[in-house]
Amino acid sequence: MVRLLDAAEHAEAEWLHTTRACQADTALAEQHRPRAADSQPAKGVNGATIPLRPYKGELRGQLYSVLSRRPGMSHQVAGWVCVVCGTAPAAVLDHCHEHGYVRAPVCPSCNTLERPDHLYDNDIRVASRYRRLFDTDAVDWLRHWHRCPGCRTRTTLPLPHLAAWTAHTATRTLRPTHPAPRGRKPCGVLRVSWTGSQNTPRSCLLTVSVDFCPSGEHRVLARVPYRESVERFGTWLAATAPEVAAAAGPDRLDGLPAVPRSVIADTSGDGLALF
Repeated sequence: MVRLLDAAEHAEAEWLHTTRACQADTALAEQHRPRAADSQPAKGVNGATIPLRPYKGELRGQLYSVLSRRPGMSHQVAGWVCVVCGTAPAAVLDHCHEHGYVRAPVCPSCNTLERPDHLYDNDIRVASRYRRLFDTDAVDWLRHWHRCPGCRTRTTLPLPHLAAWTAHTATRTLRPTHPAPRGRKPCGVLRVSWTGSQNTPRSCLLTVSVDFCPSGEHRVLARVPYRESVERFGTWLAATAPEVAAAAGPDRLDGLPAVPRSVIADTSGDGLALF
């Protein structure tokens, strides 16, 4: 019995020693690991460093369906710095799924940032990240989204973003709150669904509701017609980003498709670019 207890004690001591050693190695590796936001110059064929260049609108007004099939495009994109964060190497061409136009080259992190938690064919969950996209970083993101000629001309956003903006701005005073350790906190998570599409603006209706309410309530906060949401957005855009609003307008319709295509939800995971 004593021998068994000694063996167990020895095994426990060895396990603790190994665990602490692994934790130390992990901490050291984290200290030397380059951050995703750090700009990493691209490498040439022979390992030579290729300095990243700023994007100056070289692909303005071009269709993603055409550029994505062009030979060598991925190598060209990798030579730009991300237009959103301005630090990381670009990896993908962000584009508008409603109108089909390329916006600009972005890094994987920024390409992921604008996506909602969940997007289905006509249903979006509005995560807390939209407070950043529509508040502190609103001007930068509005300028980026309006690189699409279709969105810029129609002074709007792709339908999922417009729905998220509607939930974020139009329901602030309608959203219930619950007691929290430091005052009160907003109820649950906002969700927006819509009937119709941007192709049928007269019949398209955005419905904002609350998911995951702590008290078990699931209530509809607002129903906003698409056209009303677009009008509200135009007013908000002019106040929030005057330069972006000044560059938009219905006098720039040349070359745009007469009818924008529907939003296509892609939830495959790899190379995801929803709008």
